[in-house]
Amino acid sequence: MTSSVFDSERLLFTPATPDTNAIPLIFAFPNEYSVGITSLGYQVVWATLAMRDDVQVSRLFTDIHEQLPRKPEIIGFSISWELDYVNILNLLEFLEIPIRASLRDENHPLIFGGGPVLTANPEPFADFFDVILLGDGENLLGNFIEAYKEVRNASRETQLKTLAQIPGIYVPSLYEVEYQAIDGAVKSINPISPEIPTIVQKQTYRGNTLSASTVVTEKAAWESIYMVEVVRSCPEMCRFCLASYLTLPFRTASLESSLIPAIERGLQVTNRLGLLGASVTQHPEFEALLDYISQPKYDDVRLSIASVRTNTVTVQLVKTLAQRDTRSLTIAVESGSEKIRQIINKKLHNDEIIQAAINAKAGGLKSLKLYGMAGIPGEEPEDLEQTVAMMRSIKKAAPGLRLTFGCSTFVPKAHTPFQWFGVNRQAEKRLQFLQKQLKPQGIEFRPESYNWSIIQCLLSRGDRRISHLLELTRNFGDSLGSYKRAFKQLKGQIPDLDFYVHANWSTEQVLPWSHLQGPLPQTTLLKHLAEATSYSKVEINHPFEMSKTLAKK
Repeated sequence: MTSSVFDSERLLFTPATPDTNAIPLIFAFPNEYSVGITSLGYQVVWATLAMRDDVQVSRLFTDIHEQLPRKPEIIGFSISWELDYVNILNLLEFLEIPIRASLRDENHPLIFGGGPVLTANPEPFADFFDVILLGDGENLLGNFIEAYKEVRNASRETQLKTLAQIPGIYVPSLYEVEYQAIDGAVKSINPISPEIPTIVQKQTYRGNTLSASTVVTEKAAWESIYMVEVVRSCPEMCRFCLASYLTLPFRTASLESSLIPAIERGLQVTNRLGLLGASVTQHPEFEALLDYISQPKYDDVRLSIASVRTNTVTVQLVKTLAQRDTRSLTIAVESGSEKIRQIINKKLHNDEIIQAAINAKAGGLKSLKLYGMAGIPGEEPEDLEQTVAMMRSIKKAAPGLRLTFGCSTFVPKAHTPFQWFGVNRQAEKRLQFLQKQLKPQGIEFRPESYNWSIIQCLLSRGDRRISHLLELTRNFGDSLGSYKRAFKQLKGQIPDLDFYVHANWSTEQVLPWSHLQGPLPQTTLLKHLAEATSYSKVEINHPFEMSKTLAKK
């Protein structure tokens, strides 16, 4: 079984032959092979390691693995979904390694992690890792391996202290967190010795060659797809959006020297092409890229596009996509209320959304999916009514187009201007209201689970004390009930669920990630927060009031 899965891979790079003294390294993805191999980040890091002759890399998934070294020196995890932490703990046990970094000794490998979840806020998971890589892997990974080689034969303590000097490398055990009270907010986060940097800066790759698939396989969740990263980050900067704020600045791959050669390489082995990025159609040369893919020689190519900015949906774009077997488009509108869109900095008007639907139908698409959000700070019941009215107008303007409205609950994310807000307790009722209103209109409503939003918020705003909770919930299962049960068991030892999830935090308190610097300083985030309030006639309590005072200063 295992070998046939790896045998069906078509590699788009040439692995190196490892030296006799190469570092034995396991690179794991904490989910099944079909999911892991569909992650472009995982593919690229694995290929980068496999092309080095000073590393011998073996892959590990929850269901299969390559032949693993008897004594690995380094084990890495790429994490793109929060709840996969359960599988990290299971895989560490499978490898007979203590799950807490504090219990490992000189005989254990160094455990590192990277990926969007850990870059945003690694603190809930910090106690399980020796080393965390913050930011883009392009330069960070090489710097990590080079620094490790220098101290390969040194003590674990020396290794960790040396690695902590490398920009973007965070060693949690070298930082001490103090709390206002056992179940209170964070009081301070300081390095345990003067040679350790007080702030770890996320690393940003600034080149104009972005990622592309390094392997194509029919065993991937998206069968035989070849993925090309067209843009990184998003220029829109919606104030709740991690994909934009955490990955700034907006970067685009060069059409001539990067995108076209990458696409040509991939289309030699498959006819399925995926264009990735938070805002693909905002690439300055996107039309030229479409013209290139529209050539007759690519007539059998099936094209998928990650997400499209609403006001770039032209009839021409849709026709090209329809010819390339795309049946549906996804656009993020967030809300039908102009006020809410101003609060979150979504530069979009209802007439542009309606026009996008008209163009989608005219260009030959069968369905359109819109993404929205409930419980955005400042949202009132009438804002939801405006979302329903907007969906009705779209249906009227583009009859026969199948409409789906996907809706999640607002969840605060670290390093964004809305990180100080809690989850709105009314959000679940608001999702139910939308469901009730849209279903009779023949609009398919797909809400994301409110309970999952609660867990997501806990992990996105959690501090290190959460690790004890995560160990407990792992035995209880991953429902919200399990988390509540674990909170009950830890009562008095950590803050309650309410503190992490629903409370609005003061803009003056120390955040769990205050020692980790994202692309924008806190002063800029506060300025963006204050701008958001100026659009709201509603008192959006606490963090807003604090930020107004600060803005005046």
